[in-house]
Amino acid sequence: MYIVYFYHERNLLLQQLRKEIPADGDELKIKGRKAKVVQTTTIEGNKVHVQLQLEQVVKKSAVDLSKKKRK
Repeated sequence: MYIVYFYHERNLLLQQLRKEIPADGDELKIKGRKAKVVQTTTIEGNKVHVQLQLEQVVKKSAVDLSKKKRK
């Protein structure tokens, strides 16, 4: 069992107890967001730091309220 720390740019996102270490290039879903493993680093015997690249969230623009329905 490994203690895996997931980081995005120096920010700790999640730490998990896992049976397997994610490999470079793996696609993961963390906290509902898609992520890709960039780098894995073994610190001590069972501690692993994983650097992630999160997919950018595209926000949809608000509905245009200037067009009103005619009655």
